[in-house]
Amino acid sequence: MGSVIQEVALRNVRFFSPIGYYEEERILGNEFFVDVSVYFPFRNPDAEDLMNTINYEELYQLTCAVMKKERKLLESAAEELLSDVQARYGFLNEARVSIRKITPPFGHDEVQTVVSLHYKA
Repeated sequence: MGSVIQEVALRNVRFFSPIGYYEEERILGNEFFVDVSVYFPFRNPDAEDLMNTINYEELYQLTCAVMKKERKLLESAAEELLSDVQARYGFLNEARVSIRKITPPFGHDEVQTVVSLHYKA
């Protein structure tokens, strides 16, 4: 017998953040796009009650808090965000975080870098 799993997600949330390995990247900032997806059992007796789901505004606030911090590596931002999501929503079956850096300092305008983490219970 199968089960129904619900997904709540944020896609392509744009940030300008002080994240980059090189000091000038942290001073000038970089453009990033973040995706966050959470999955959990769909047990929803009232589909109009926000208490029966995950409020994506809360996901957004968690994401903002992580992305505003100065740091060198995307990996640390992805790990912190995934950890914060797991701590806030202990009932998750699965969570995914992906952070894309637009135009990293490679001297090429068409390159994006991506760091993704995936938690599965």
